[in-house]
Amino acid sequence: MKIRFGYEIVYSCPQPLPMILMLRVHASRSSDLLTRDEMKITPPVATDTYTDVFGNTCTRIVAPAGSVHITADAVIEDNGLPEPSFPEAKEHPVEELPHDTLLYLLGSRYCETQHLMYDAWRLFGHVEPGWSRVQAVCDFANRHIAFGYHFARSTKTAQEAYFERQGVCRDYAHLVIALLRALDIPARLAAVYAPGLDPMDFHAVAEAAVDGRWRAVDATLLAPRSSLVRIATGRDAADTSFLSTYGGAADLLRTEVTAVVDGQLPSDDVTALVSLS
Repeated sequence: MKIRFGYEIVYSCPQPLPMILMLRVHASRSSDLLTRDEMKITPPVATDTYTDVFGNTCTRIVAPAGSVHITADAVIEDNGLPEPSFPEAKEHPVEELPHDTLLYLLGSRYCETQHLMYDAWRLFGHVEPGWSRVQAVCDFANRHIAFGYHFARSTKTAQEAYFERQGVCRDYAHLVIALLRALDIPARLAAVYAPGLDPMDFHAVAEAAVDGRWRAVDATLLAPRSSLVRIATGRDAADTSFLSTYGGAADLLRTEVTAVVDGQLPSDDVTALVSLS
């Protein structure tokens, strides 16, 4: 099936500001694109694209003073299958973990594993290692945190979400990540498009490394467990921010995100879709 995705973001900048935008679909999904994932910026500015240490595609710009309008509208092919459960998936002992997963056992800015170590083993130490333990952590976060956009706070950490028991999608993901790491299961954050999310927005889920693969788990249960389109991954939200500014702050005036299954194609990309199908 096909997913139409994109965004419209408007910022107001008090003066010219260097920005890093992390909005393009992750390289792991680039071969599934049926149209160009092209970022359009008004007024036009010079762009410089690079890949960061986590494999995310980043775009550098210097936004001019005043209103800056950033949009994209693209289509990607997806198998439409739900994100599955893996009841037979096994944990690997730390000494057997791949080198590139060890980073995701460490505490990070928003996932202060060391402060949740005792509670993690108290709550889940008795649970069968492997997927059962991952699912138990996810279920706990779902029950433990009350969802609400008015609970959002850009500085909130996993420990704070644990004690405050309220937050938004990234807080659920951060708590899952911190608890899994405390249990010696590599975990990271993924920013995604999530068709069916209501209200629609950029979404954050946790990914756990079990049985040699990264598996997505969404403790919010707000989006259907299918057709997640990965944008960026990292240790936590500090590595996956869709926009970072330097030398000052920009005011967010508007954000509208689209992720529609079998949505109408952008008119200027229909030819590209036909040629690639």
